[in-house]
Parts: sequence; C-alpha cells; structure tokens
Amino acid sequence: MKLEELLTGVDTVSFKGDLNIEIEGIVYDSRKAKKGDLFICVSGFKYDGHSYINDALQKGAAAFIVEKELEVPGAAVVKVESSRAVMPVLASNFYGDPSQKLKLIGITGTNGKTTTTYLIKSIMEANKQKIGLLGTISTQIGDKIYISSRTTPEALDLQCLFREMADSDVDYAVMEVSSHSLELGRVEGCNFKIGIFTNLTQDHLDFHKTIENYRNAKKKLFYMVNGTSIINIDDEHGRIIADELRNNGIKLITYGIDNKADIMAKNIDITSKGVGFTIVTPEYEAELNISIPGKFSVYNALAAASAAYAEGLDRDVIREGLGKVDNVPGRSEIIKTKTPYTVIVDYAHTPDGLQNILASVKEYAKGRIITLFGCGGDRDKEKRPIMGNIAGRMSDYCIITSDNPRTEEPMDIIRQIEAGIKSTGCDYICIENRRDAIKFALAMAKPDDIVLLAGKGHETYQVLKDRTIPFDERDIVEELLREEV
Repeated sequence: MKLEELLTGVDTVSFKGDLNIEIEGIVYDSRKAKKGDLFICVSGFKYDGHSYINDALQKGAAAFIVEKELEVPGAAVVKVESSRAVMPVLASNFYGDPSQKLKLIGITGTNGKTTTTYLIKSIMEANKQKIGLLGTISTQIGDKIYISSRTTPEALDLQCLFREMADSDVDYAVMEVSSHSLELGRVEGCNFKIGIFTNLTQDHLDFHKTIENYRNAKKKLFYMVNGTSIINIDDEHGRIIADELRNNGIKLITYGIDNKADIMAKNIDITSKGVGFTIVTPEYEAELNISIPGKFSVYNALAAASAAYAEGLDRDVIREGLGKVDNVPGRSEIIKTKTPYTVIVDYAHTPDGLQNILASVKEYAKGRIITLFGCGGDRDKEKRPIMGNIAGRMSDYCIITSDNPRTEEPMDIIRQIEAGIKSTGCDYICIENRRDAIKFALAMAKPDDIVLLAGKGHETYQVLKDRTIPFDERDIVEELLREEV
C-alpha cells in the first residue's frame, strides 16, 4: 500500500519524504521492524518509541510516524499530534477496515467480561455461527488460540486479528473492551453492532484517578455502537449510563434482577453445581441453566442472553448455548482433586469480584471458607484494605499473600490488606510466598471446607520485582497434593 493511501483520514502536522513509497507493514515495536515497514513512534508510560528510530531504520523501516520534529535520513517522516491517536486509523486502513466485515460485540465492565464473552460465544455457536473471541485469557479464531498479553490488544494488533477473522469467514467477533483501551483509543474506528455494560466497581483508579473518570471511559464504547447497547440496570453506574444513552436516542436493552428491566431473571436457584432461573423477555419466558454457581452468573447469563435476544435468536438456542458452558478458566473454577475438601480458583482481584465469589461460595458451603488472596503491586492501593475487610467478613479464615507484587515490596501490600481485615475479627495469617501460602491452606483444610484461591485465576505466571516466574495455581495444587501422598 502506498504511504499516501495509508494516511487517508490521518490528521498530519507536517511531512518529509516521498508519499509514493510502498509500505509493506506497520509496527510500533522496533524489534519487529523489517524492510519497507512504517514505524509508529508511540510515547508510552515506560518507553518512548522515538528513542528506537535508529533501531527500526537499521532493520529497513521506510517511514516513521512521529510527534517530534525529526530528520530521519533516507526515510519518510510524518509528524502528528498523537501517534497513539492515529494508530487505529492507520491500522484500519492497512488491513482494509476489517471490523466492517464482522458482527462485532463488545463487552465492558469491571467484572464479568470474560465469562460473558464465553457465554455469547457458546450461544452463537449453538446457532451454527463461526465465532472469533478476544479477551483476557486468549484470542480464539476458529480452532486457533493465541494467549493474550492484555485484555484488549493495541489497535494495530487488534485490526490484524480482525483481518484474520474476516479472512476466516468469522460471523461474530466477541471481545472484551477494557477501560484502558477505550481511554487510549485502541478501539477507535471499530464497528460495534452490540455493546454490553456489566457493572462498575472500584478498580484501575491508579490510572483513571476517579470513579467518574472510570465510568466515562467505559461509556465511550456505547457511542461506537451502531446497533444495540445492553446495560445492567441493577448497577448504579449502569443506570447513569442508560439514562444518558436513552436521552441521546441510542437503542437500548436493559437487564437486571432487582430493578425493572427489559430482560429479567426470576425464580433463581443457586446450588454448588450451578444456577437455574427463569428469563423474562418482552416476548417470552424460558427456563435457563448454567453450570457456574453464584448470583453473578445470572447477571452474566442475562447479558449474554440479551445480546442473543437483540440478534433475534430463538430461546432454545439460548438455552442450548448456556447449558454447554461447563466452566470458564479461572472463573469460579473448581480444581479436580480427590480431597474431601474443595479447591476453587477465581480471578477476583477487585472488592466487588471478591465479594461476589465469596457470596456465591457461602450459598453452598458446608464447612469453613478458607480464603487465600493478595493484591497486585503498582495498582490501585485504595482497594487493598477494602478487600481485606470483605474477605474477613465473609470467610472463616484468611491467608494474605502475594499476587503480582511487581515493583512493590510484597509485605507492604500485605500490611495494607491486613489493615482492613483486623477490624473483622476473622482469624488470619500472612504468608508472603504464594506457593507456601497455598501449601498452608491445603494442610489446614478439613472435609467439606472450601479453599478459595483468589486473584490469579487463569494466569499462569507471577510478576515479581525483577522477573516473571511460571505460576499456575492448578499445577501448584496438584504438585502439593502429590507431595502429601
């Protein structure tokens, strides 16, 4: 593609070089640069792409998108106000605007995004549709699976994946849309047919600073939707968003349990095996079941069913699709063991997420609830004592340990969590090493107890100050139980 064609719709400040050169590819990582590429210099939080221009040039990059006045000998240089802002336009141009060829469903919210994408995928597959999925755990295109490095890929990577989906004859692309991706413009230019809001609770305030900013970032998705917006009306922030969308004439479906909504659930029956409920729509009622226990599973199922309803799918297809989902990795996932107690792995890393999983467990727990958790380093510090308080109030015993401490001292994080748990009167212990903490939890567990390992979920690694180490809690549990034999 000619550079001139690639720049269609891009607001440029200045230009140096030949507009007619052929661009073979686009990169923002100099390590991936090759002959004929356009290198986008992004000013990131840790690294400045402008510092790597020479590296990209030596590898053959033919053109550069920059934010500074620079001379690059032998290359075309396009100056823009924001490299990050123009990346989605460049990516979409290069890959032929692939989201226009897909029925794109985006899910945003603090909790429930991953499970909701899996439920929608299952429903659509029950309707004989070919599905692409992008999210926290992985990207799936037919039988291909790519492990995800972030919830929503960078714009360039996202458009590349959309292109692969379109070329693979994918019908629906279902994706998690993070607040970071919305705020940083990664999904600009995406053609969403459906947008879904699950809920909003305290998280990412290290980035957004206030809950209002966080909500406003989430809200951006619904101004990119050309079809139907689906909103959880039981969530206070959902109600605010719904009112605004309604006032702006945006097509809306609301769902909920406790507040009157377009699509509701009644006759909810929660067991250790899952949850059953009656869905009530403007056109019909139907009995639905999902093999993931907890009230939060009802909300996720309602969100997925609402998307299917908006697309005109039959109730039997919805029932079949929901019924086929046994579990979602790291989401209320029961580890298969031969122990007389139960071990659950869950990604709960927010106050609301932890409260939801503990409330679910309390519905069917026969013995003690032993909760093992920590909080991530270099992230929202305000939630740490809140999570300590929740765990203390809703558990019989707590083990405070490390999550992904990153550059922070693990014990500093643990002490902040401890401040919240002390007032609850719950018995607890602090064990910095997470493997040792899991060993302690398994050793103290008695028949009918539930050991909840919260925070890591699907993750197979742990991020420490100076390195990232393999850490899959399923494997850790298996290894520790073998040692006991």
